[in-house]
Amino acid sequence: MDQPILKVDNLVKTYTKGRFSSVETFRLEADFTIDGPAIVGVMGPNGSGKTTLFELITGSNQPTSGTVSCLGQNIHNVRYRERDRVAIHYHQSYQVRHFSKLKPGFMMDRAASDYPVIHLFDEPQFNTQDGYIGFMLDFFRKLRDEQRLVFLCVHPNEPFHLEILQEICEQFIFVQKGGLSHFETYDQVIAHPAARDYLGALIEQAA
Repeated sequence: MDQPILKVDNLVKTYTKGRFSSVETFRLEADFTIDGPAIVGVMGPNGSGKTTLFELITGSNQPTSGTVSCLGQNIHNVRYRERDRVAIHYHQSYQVRHFSKLKPGFMMDRAASDYPVIHLFDEPQFNTQDGYIGFMLDFFRKLRDEQRLVFLCVHPNEPFHLEILQEICEQFIFVQKGGLSHFETYDQVIAHPAARDYLGALIEQAA
C-alpha cells in the first residue's frame, strides 16, 4: 500500500457547555498511524472517548481540528452515503451509526473503495453459546486477511473478554479521559498502571 490504511493526524474533538461563556467539558486527542491490515483491541472506562474516536474515524462526528484519512482519502470529505464504503461503525448489537450532514454531497468526494476498508466493532455482544465466539473471531480474521483494518472495542466484565483480545489482537489502544495510549502487545497493556486499575481482578482471572 502506498498510503497508510489509517492516519489519524492531530485529531482533536472538544465538547463545551454554555452559550455565552463556553466551558470545555471534554477533549479527545488522537494522533496515530496504522500502516496495514490489522486487528486492534480498544479498551477504556465508560466515558473515556472510545465511541467518539470511532465516530470520528467513520466521519459521523465532525472533529474540532485534525484529519482522518483512509488510504490517503480524508473520510470527512467523502460523500455521506458513501462513507460506509471506507469505514463502518457497528455499535453494540451491530447496528450501523448514522452521519451528521454538514454540507451538500455534490461538493464532496466519491469514495475510493466499494467495500469498507476499516471495520469498527463497538462493544459487540459475544454470545457464549457453542461456536459463536469462534465464528466471530474467524470473521474478524477473514476481514484482516482481506486487507481490512478491524477495531475491536471491548468493555471487559468477564475473563473471556480479555482472552478474546489476547488471542486475536495484534496491537492495542487504551483510552482514558480523552487520551490514547498505544501498545504492541497484550502484556504491555496489562502492565500499564491505568489499564491495570481499570481491569482489576480480571487480569488474574484471565491469566
